[in-house]
This record gives sequence, C-alpha cells and structure tokens, in this order.
Amino acid sequence: MLLAQYTEEITNPALSEKIRNLTGLQFLAKFLPNIIVLFLIAASLAAFFILLIGGIQFITSGGDKAQMEAARGRLTTAIIGLILVFSVFAIMKVLGDFFGINLLQINLEPLMLK
Repeated sequence: MLLAQYTEEITNPALSEKIRNLTGLQFLAKFLPNIIVLFLIAASLAAFFILLIGGIQFITSGGDKAQMEAARGRLTTAIIGLILVFSVFAIMKVLGDFFGINLLQINLEPLMLK
C-alpha cells in the first residue's frame, strides 16, 4: 500500500504559460540570451550616466585642474567601457557567424537526456 502518491506536476503559478512548461535546459536556453541582452542594456545605461556625471563635473570644475582631470578620467573610462562592451558583442557575433553558432539563440537539445 502506497501512502504518498503524487499524480500532479508541481508548477509555479507566478510564471507565465510559456515558461511554466519548460524543462531546465529549455529554460536555460531562453534565459542565457536574455542575460546577455540585459548586460548590454545595463552597461549602456551605466556608461550613459557616468558620461553625464563626468560632463557635469567637467562643466562645473570652474577651471580647477584637479577636478578637470578627474572629470576627464571619468569620461575616458566610460567611453573605454562602452567600446569594450560593444566590441565583445561584435566579436561574439563575428565568431558566431564564422562558426555558425548563434549565441543569442542557444540550442541545448543535444544535451537533453532521453
């Protein structure tokens, strides 16, 4: 006699129908590209605000050499950061095209156990 029988699947009602029925690998295949895009958006927003703060700092320096150099360093750092982030994205796209792998649409089906 079995006392603990489980017949229904456990689901999270807070998730949408699209996500609720996915396996772990399917969810990961949808999740990773979104993380990459989110990283690009966050880096762009951070660089924008650092550029904005650096510009305001440069304008309000009033000719003070130390403040102007600090503002110039902040502006340079933000621009270099943007260049690095988008060059990584460009390299990722070029390598994806070269090897035929689209990193923004990852197929993990071969890893699934049957």
